[in-house]
Amino acid sequence: MRDALLDLLLGSRCAVCERPGRVLCPGCREALPREAVEAWPTPTPPGLARPLAVGEYADALKLIVNAHKEQRRFALARPLGDLLAVAALGHLAGTAGPALLVPVPSRASVVRARGHDPLTRLALRAATRLRSHGVEASVGRVLRTVRVTEDQAGLGAGARAGNLAGSMACRGRAGLLPPTSRVIVVDDVITTGATVREAQRALEAAGVGVFGVAVVAATRRTRVPTGSNHRTGK
Repeated sequence: MRDALLDLLLGSRCAVCERPGRVLCPGCREALPREAVEAWPTPTPPGLARPLAVGEYADALKLIVNAHKEQRRFALARPLGDLLAVAALGHLAGTAGPALLVPVPSRASVVRARGHDPLTRLALRAATRLRSHGVEASVGRVLRTVRVTEDQAGLGAGARAGNLAGSMACRGRAGLLPPTSRVIVVDDVITTGATVREAQRALEAAGVGVFGVAVVAATRRTRVPTGSNHRTGK
């Protein structure tokens, strides 16, 4: 109640329906997806670990992802992190052992320009949510960018892959992670899959196996099935 009153007094509005009050009103939050689905890009980068998302990068999901990332509406990290946890749970259900969420790294200049690191914030919230489900989850910022890449906007799948090739590497002793860790590469959105595939490559080059890829949303160029027989999460 206190948070809602503060949001109202500060003039906050729902990022989806623009109703005054919380940054995500109860109705819009209730309408968010609750299950994970496979989100294979078309074409799929060779060797890409199985990607799971909670829905399409459109409508409410697109609005809240962008409001958090670009408009610094930090309160949206909680519902977005919960959605990321749903995608991760799609990989972890029925398995055992600790889980490590590895965010795709952002360049330091991008983080400075935005004034925050949105993906790390989502990953931390997702790990908290996973722990509430009994999963021994943590976040490992073990990846770093090692060269500047061009802006990905407007690039096709092949150009994106070429632009990102060799752009990431593991920090220090990432290859010494516990072998029982289920390592999941996480991002907010998957488009061509080039970014998460480069993150996967950098981890594997350091001897770290990747259990899967989890994202909040997938663009329309990805195959996001909607039938109940494709559902993989809880």
